[in-house]
Amino acid sequence: MRNRPVRMARWSARHPWSAIIGWFVFVVLCLGAGIATGTEEATTKDFWVGEAGRAESMATEGGLQRRPTEHVLISSKSGPLDTEAAGTAVRELTDRMTRLPEVDSVAAPVRSRDGSTLRVTVVLKGAELEGRKNVVPLLEQTAKVAAGHPDLVVEETGSPAISKGVNDQRDDDLALSERITLPVTLVILLIVFGSVVMAGVPLLLALSSIAAAVGLSMLASHVLPDAGVGTNMILLIGLAVGVDYTLFYLKREREERARAEGRLGPEALVELAAATAGRAIVVSGLAVIVSTATLYLATDVIFSSLATGTILVVAVAMASSLTVLPALLVKIGHRTDRRAARRTDRRTARRADRRTAENGRVFAALLRPARRRPAATLCVSVLLMLGLAAPVLGMKLIDPGKDTFSRDIPAMQVYDRLTAKFPELLVKHEVVARSAPDRAPQVRQALLDLGRRAQNDPLFARNAEPTVRTSADGRISVLELAVPYPAPSDRAIESLDHLRQVYLPATVGTTAGVETAVSGDVARGQDYVEHESGKLPLVIGFLLLLTFVMTVWAFRSVVIALITVLLNVLSAAAALGVLVLVFQGTWAENLLDFTSLGAIASRVPLFLFVILFGLSMDYQVFVVSRIKEAMDDGMPARAAVLEGIGRSAKVVTSAAMVMVTVFAAFVFLHLTEMKQMGLCLAVAVLLDAVVIRLMILPSILLLLGERAWWPRRPTPGTSVPRGRSIRPTRNVV
Repeated sequence: MRNRPVRMARWSARHPWSAIIGWFVFVVLCLGAGIATGTEEATTKDFWVGEAGRAESMATEGGLQRRPTEHVLISSKSGPLDTEAAGTAVRELTDRMTRLPEVDSVAAPVRSRDGSTLRVTVVLKGAELEGRKNVVPLLEQTAKVAAGHPDLVVEETGSPAISKGVNDQRDDDLALSERITLPVTLVILLIVFGSVVMAGVPLLLALSSIAAAVGLSMLASHVLPDAGVGTNMILLIGLAVGVDYTLFYLKREREERARAEGRLGPEALVELAAATAGRAIVVSGLAVIVSTATLYLATDVIFSSLATGTILVVAVAMASSLTVLPALLVKIGHRTDRRAARRTDRRTARRADRRTAENGRVFAALLRPARRRPAATLCVSVLLMLGLAAPVLGMKLIDPGKDTFSRDIPAMQVYDRLTAKFPELLVKHEVVARSAPDRAPQVRQALLDLGRRAQNDPLFARNAEPTVRTSADGRISVLELAVPYPAPSDRAIESLDHLRQVYLPATVGTTAGVETAVSGDVARGQDYVEHESGKLPLVIGFLLLLTFVMTVWAFRSVVIALITVLLNVLSAAAALGVLVLVFQGTWAENLLDFTSLGAIASRVPLFLFVILFGLSMDYQVFVVSRIKEAMDDGMPARAAVLEGIGRSAKVVTSAAMVMVTVFAAFVFLHLTEMKQMGLCLAVAVLLDAVVIRLMILPSILLLLGERAWWPRRPTPGTSVPRGRSIRPTRNVV
């Protein structure tokens, strides 16, 4: 593992055009293969968890599962509803809808209680999740009816239309984030390198890595179905990690170039960078991959999609830094050497050295507190991070349903009008019972009794006499109960508890040989949160263990491994604390343009904890690697800490600024979950790069000294000291 990055860099340096062409052929093949095979999307059953999932499985067995359903509202633009005109619009709408191949049935119109609105319910063919792909023709027909009746308001909503609206909004948001991120990232890289060509290399490799990972994720979806979030993670993580890995490699190559003062050719410089930064990239990339892989232990299709997208883009970004990047550096290096030959090489090198010294003085000032008073700096910094982490203790989790989606989506605006006129459509519980066919009459009667009891409870909607649907074979029966409260609300959750713990045991539960379960909007969310909470200890336990093992393997130090785990936990906890402070309250709603849920989206903390561990390992590996190099060169522990952190501070901070920019762009998106992820990741990276790497880590290592490397101190001669162990022959200028 130590020599493989060097061998890869050597081959790429000697065959630059083969490496460059080969890389872009690889990207095209990945993307082409992915497009050719398409994406295997997750089906409804892939999302089943807990009792709600069991209920939906039983309902599907009897052909009574949820169907994709749309509702068309017809009302007057002004004044009372013209019954005759509305009836004509209903007949035209019904005729148009029934002729569509996507439509299964169209129900008779239902009038609202105040008489101002007619509702026409349209059921689509296919599974529930397929509705968003088949709803476009229905929306087109509704628009034509609306155009033909200018005195009426004809509008459509439903889960399929809302899902399509959310996907369209997400696509627009991602395009916006790219328009924000790419220019800002380019400006940061221009500041770091002072060269358009060198600034363009990280962006080129990051974008090509993203393209290859998107294609590979399409192929992977045929093994692990895509839940529709994998591409989001590829874009979110790909640009940040891709630029970071390239940046670390580029800065090391330029550092070696300045040190060589023209005595080494581009091929030798690339090998020197590969021997240090290349190995650090491998260790860092593997750490991120291993950390992210723990998400598979959650046995959840969404987390599996997030993990697959992240792992693929990190692996591809790591490969690009070890293969095509050395080739690009060689070609750029030869061009630079030819230009330098026409100028004064040594004067240019001395200017580069002076710039490096100036940068060193800036970060030396930032390191001064840890260097002079490590104990005090450690105490103050840790207390600061613990203070930021404190709100985590009050974290509340919620599974955000469609009630939490942005009202900028037209279908959501219609949905609000629909539920205002027909509150019984806001939330539904579905009680599913399975029994032998001969018990169907008893089960039906028990379900009707349950429905009548629920209607006397103010937590449930008072509708007409409850109805029970029974499968053709008599084995499965389903009762729907309406709740006039939004799915995430306390009242809706309380109604589910009443149903499961009181009414169901007292009615259907008294019938022998009957299996029962409750699903619906509320049950899905509650069971999902419970499922995630149950998996949390397993995922975090393996995450901590694997991080410890990876660090011991990389640095042969138990103490360094313990420090790494503790600092990663501290960094992630502080970022999650800020997340709770911002999004669980209401004070930042106007500032960040969101409506507080009073809780955190249930998927966010577990995913962020895992990803933050991986990203923290990035900086830990690069910083500790530089310290270890200094100690391998014979420096005392204290001097090595200051040397290693001082030399890596600028590149780590530059990389952090790129990551913060990428993640912060997601705060401007509409979807609350993406806002939460973007803010938490940006805060975590900022805290990690500044407080952890410049305050806490150096303080700990300075206080521990040689003991930090127990049980084995790095020995001189084990690394590449100042480029002397690689003997370039024909590369020497």
